[in-house]
Amino acid sequence: MAFRLNTPRWFLLPVVVLCGCSATQPPQKFLRSFLPPTPRAVPVDVSAIEQPTVEPSPLANSVPGLDNVATGAAGVKRSDSLLDRAQRHFEQGRKFIQTNETEQARSEFDTAIDLMLEASQNPSDRQRYESKLEEMVDAIHRYDLEGLGIAAPADEPQFEKAPLEDILTLTFPVDPSIKNKVLEEVQATVSQLPLSTNDSVLGYIHYFSGRGRNTLIAGLQRAGRYRPMIQRILDEEGLPPELIHLAQAESGFLPRAVSRKAAAGMWQFVAWRGNEYGLAQSRYADDRLDPEKATRAAARHLRDLYQRFGDWYLAIAAYNCGPGNVERAVERTGFADFWELRSRRVLPIETTNYVPIILAMTIMAKNATAYGLEGVLPETPVDYDTVPITHPTQLALISDLTDIPLSQLAALNPALLRSPIQTGYTLRVPKGMAGSLVASLDLVPPERRASWRLHKVEAGETVATIGKRYHTAPATILAANHLNQESPVAGDRLLIPVAYQEPAPAKSAAKRPAAKRASNHRASHTTTPARRVSSTVRKSPDQVTLAAR
Repeated sequence: MAFRLNTPRWFLLPVVVLCGCSATQPPQKFLRSFLPPTPRAVPVDVSAIEQPTVEPSPLANSVPGLDNVATGAAGVKRSDSLLDRAQRHFEQGRKFIQTNETEQARSEFDTAIDLMLEASQNPSDRQRYESKLEEMVDAIHRYDLEGLGIAAPADEPQFEKAPLEDILTLTFPVDPSIKNKVLEEVQATVSQLPLSTNDSVLGYIHYFSGRGRNTLIAGLQRAGRYRPMIQRILDEEGLPPELIHLAQAESGFLPRAVSRKAAAGMWQFVAWRGNEYGLAQSRYADDRLDPEKATRAAARHLRDLYQRFGDWYLAIAAYNCGPGNVERAVERTGFADFWELRSRRVLPIETTNYVPIILAMTIMAKNATAYGLEGVLPETPVDYDTVPITHPTQLALISDLTDIPLSQLAALNPALLRSPIQTGYTLRVPKGMAGSLVASLDLVPPERRASWRLHKVEAGETVATIGKRYHTAPATILAANHLNQESPVAGDRLLIPVAYQEPAPAKSAAKRPAAKRASNHRASHTTTPARRVSSTVRKSPDQVTLAAR
């Protein structure tokens, strides 16, 4: 969805004609009531993309309360004045972000944080100050994840490496002291998926109890985002609920995970298998990256595999390496038993370890106390409303209309690869915002949703200064809003014709080269832990313990 703000002159002429602006048109008011009230965004958890935890939108009300800080009045503490100045610089940075002026935005954000740190020496309300500082730092961090610019994350899709890919070819030593303990746990555990224990399962339990513990915990935490949805679909398809751990083994519940074998999504479908189960792929969207669609497809594929083999271990193995490989292994040996096939080494080595990994994670999750996992807090389930897209629409326009950061919209819609969003796509927005977005979109000409933006006028701005920011002629802005010369006031919302660059064809997710990493924002050097901006193809943070292949 990248675009160039230097609008070509040929683009301006049809806009003026279309909007019917003439020199004799009487003055009209700016669209101060252009949009219906926008409710505050509901916190939604992200990260896939690297992705960070999604929190309330800084655009809806970036740092609540700071607008009410009195300045210049007698008796007001200097720290309160600093807070007010910090807020003004933060808002200025937001304006620069809207026009893709990243260096200016970073400078304003740096100044805002410097002022906040200066105010920390003697704030009138320590708790309130710390809360505002944290909110501001988190907001700036989310902009950092977007490259401190307006180009949508969907332009450069953020893909992540499947966390367990590197250990599928490895075996791990067995801790003899846990054999009897695990055997007793398996015998006492209620599970619709048959559980068994042997040295391969024990080896992975040993690994996930030590070097791989961070990977296991990270997956259990992320599972909270999707567990209600996955369990609902598994139940509807008549499958054991323990199969949720296939998603943990495949992707660690990362919707944009990719593998070296060109498998993608939470359930790691290759393209042709995804097509077989209705997961469409285009240059604009890939259903394999949609958590709900991919879960439904995976459940139906697993159900088909179980009906084919009549055994869950063989079905799981076939999910990993393909039913043809499993059938040939059975025909060669005469044994329709996974453990026998494993011992005879007639299955791919990744598959022989895939089933033990899933069993190890299932046993440990079902006996959380015994493995010190009872304190792992799952992340908040993703909750959203849906809005059907009836005309090609830029994701940046959706961001303008809802005051939701692009990173948050991309996290809710991991299947989007680039803008404009195509007709027929079902867009997800934070819970409670669908009605407001539909009403707002109705006020934008359908044929212009792929090329226009919405700008909220700030104090002191004129049509000329706004046009300069977007490299759009003031006359074009006036024409698009059916207006003659008149100075806008703070709070007005103006439609801005801009020119978007046609996106280049996407590279395969599994073949995208690793992009350079952006530097951390200076705000990361406060009490908030440092964060690293995600790259195009990257390892997730919990992979630091994985052994290299």
